[in-house]
Parts: sequence; C-alpha cells; structure tokens
Amino acid sequence: MTSPSVPSGTPSRSPTVNPRLLLVSQLIFNAGFYMVLPFLAVHLRDNLAMAGAMVGMVLGIRTFSQQGLFVFGGALSDALGPRRIILLGCLIRTAGFLMLGFSNSLPMILLGACLTGAGSALFSPAVSALLALAGSESEARGGQSRSALFARLAIWGECGAVMGPVLGALLLDVSFQLVSLAGAGVFVLMFFVLGRALPAGATTTQTDEPQASWWHVFHNPQFLAFIVIYSTALLSYNQLYLAMPVELERVGADEGALAIMFMLVSVLVIVLQLPINRLARHVGPGISLPLGFLIYAAGFAAVAWAAPHAPAEGWLKLWPAAVMVSAIAIAQMIVRPVAMDLIPGFAGNKPLGVYYGALASAGGVAVLLGNAVAGDLLDGALTPAPGAGLPWWVLAGFPLVSAVALVVLFRLPALAHLRTRPAPKG
Repeated sequence: MTSPSVPSGTPSRSPTVNPRLLLVSQLIFNAGFYMVLPFLAVHLRDNLAMAGAMVGMVLGIRTFSQQGLFVFGGALSDALGPRRIILLGCLIRTAGFLMLGFSNSLPMILLGACLTGAGSALFSPAVSALLALAGSESEARGGQSRSALFARLAIWGECGAVMGPVLGALLLDVSFQLVSLAGAGVFVLMFFVLGRALPAGATTTQTDEPQASWWHVFHNPQFLAFIVIYSTALLSYNQLYLAMPVELERVGADEGALAIMFMLVSVLVIVLQLPINRLARHVGPGISLPLGFLIYAAGFAAVAWAAPHAPAEGWLKLWPAAVMVSAIAIAQMIVRPVAMDLIPGFAGNKPLGVYYGALASAGGVAVLLGNAVAGDLLDGALTPAPGAGLPWWVLAGFPLVSAVALVVLFRLPALAHLRTRPAPKG
C-alpha cells in the first residue's frame, strides 16, 4: 500500500518544531499531572468527606473544563499561534493545582478543577497539531508516519505517568497539599523551558492558504459523527480516576495499590504501544477502532462479573482491577494513535488545532454526563452486593455502542479514504 498524499495547498513555511521537544514535554507534563490527579478522588473522599456523586462531579468538571474547552483552545492556537497558548496553559494549570491542594470549600475546589482542566485545554491541542504537522512532513520525506509519532508520544507520556504516581504516593505520606505544590512546580518549570525552546512563528495550519473561520469544523457531518462516537473512549479511560478507586475500596486495597495500577498502565504502554500501533496500522482503522472499543467494554465486564462476590485473599483480590486496567490500557493504545492520525484527513487543508480540540471536547461532554451517571451508581459498588455489578455493566455499554456505531460509520462511501488509511514506515 502507498502512503496517502499530503494535503494539497501551498506547504506551510512556519518554523518546524522538533518532535523530540514535544515528546520530552509530554513526559514532563504527565509526570506533573499524574503526581496529583490519581490521588484527587482519595483526597476528596477521605480528607474532605465528599460523597461519591460529589467526587464524580468534581472529576467530571475537571475533565469537561479540559476536554470540553479543547475546541476553543485549539481555535486560539490556530489564531494566535501555539507558543503563547501553550505557555498560558502552563500558568493556568499551575493555579488550578494550587487551588485543589489548598482549598476546603466546594466552590473553590470546583474552580481549581476548572482551571486545572482549562490549562490543558490550551496547551494540548497545540501540541497535537504541531506533532501532526511534523508527522506529515516526515511522511512526505518517507520517514515516520503521523500514527507512529503519536504512538511515541503516548510512550513518552507514560514514562512520565510512571514517575508521577510514585512521586505522588511518596509525597502523599506528608500531605495532599505537598503533592499539589510539587505538581504546580512542574508546570512552572515547563513555562520557562518552553518559553525559550518553542519558535515564536510556529503555526498549526497545514498550508499557507488563508484560514477560514474555526466554525467550519461544525459543517463537517462525518467528522461530527466520528467525534461523538469516539467520545466514549475518553469516558472509559477516565474510569481509572473515578471507578478504579471504588473497585480497590471494595476489595480492601490501599493507596499503594492505586499507584501500582497506574504503574501497570504505564508499563503496558511503554512495552506494547509500538507493536500494537504497527498491528493497528496494518489492519486499518475500520477494524482496529471497533476492536479497541470492544476491549474497553470487556474490561468493565470483568469487574461487573466479580463485583457482587466477596474478594479473594491476598494479591488475588486485585485481579478484577488489574484486568480492567489492562483492558483500558490496551484499548487506549489501539484507538488513540489511530484516531489522532485520522484528524488531518477530516480537516483537509484547514488548521488542525480546532479539529483536535473538537475531538477532545466531545470526549469532555461524554465524561461530564457519563461520570454524573456512573458516580451515583458506583456508590453501590463499594461493597460486594447483588447489585454491585450494575454500574460496571452500564460502563461496559457505552464503548460497546461505539464499537457498533464505528462499524456503521466506516461503511459510508465518504470515509472510504480513511477506512483503510495506511501508514508508511515507523
């Protein structure tokens, strides 16, 4: 198979950002992020005595303010340039982490959650667009594919995610306030490093043609259908933060087990991301994406089967959580690089930031609505009981519906060029 053509138009003459800078940045971003977020639900529930529904709302607001505002962050990156938007995002996330750590009232915690998410809504679409442009240039030269670069981005990010929970667990022995302070310090550091390293003239557009209004993204019906269907991927992945602590509490595990589960995700990604990505590119998006969503569903189904029963003794009690975590990790390794690689095909010659932003914003809406449902239901899964499997079956249903919908979507003639999108070497 041959590589698809690079989008037509006059090639962009904006300064090229070295992909290695973006990869290292992702590592450091994730180290700071995962230092704080895995322990936020524990802090809210144990230190601030919040109910499960309230914890779900806080986590959902954080994710929605991140993913839901991505479309605006992407549009700002397209309009104002990625450098200044990335730097602003670092400062806003710093403020959010500090508020989460040092606030006791619900309104201030919600504001901190919003700021934490909004910071990422600014810098993440810009990073994705810059990496996609670097991948397109690499493909044109016969080098690594966009999909391979996004797979490597996941690996570097997971290297940071290995470091984050370990450091967070150590600092949590002192206080959650120290955890949030350390996480904020990471983003202050990145503000100064990227302020010097990112070229001021970099853009997120694939050509030098005049840019249309960012509203054009909402006039692409196939893309809108895709992002709605794909949104359950983010909902499923975010159950690592909302649902997994519930399962660990059901079996009587402590915060150390939570850190181990996040390390398991990271190790799986570091070891398996590249071979899984090669296999996914070989079979094409029309097969790999539905398969990934089925794997999400299988992970939740495993916990649904175990939840009504008394946990096993010793380390065996962790098997349902380990199966769920492994399934989520494998599914994420399949679907995310493939989906990120498809975005330039949907965008054509349009600026990429708003398209990556819209993809994430749809996920944010799914997380906000899904967490509101799951957070309330998960209160019934804290102890073994006949109905303890219900929230897990509900969670399994979301990606299952997406898997079926993707099969239907990729049968549309308008998406024939994406269904078997091949990737060059890498």
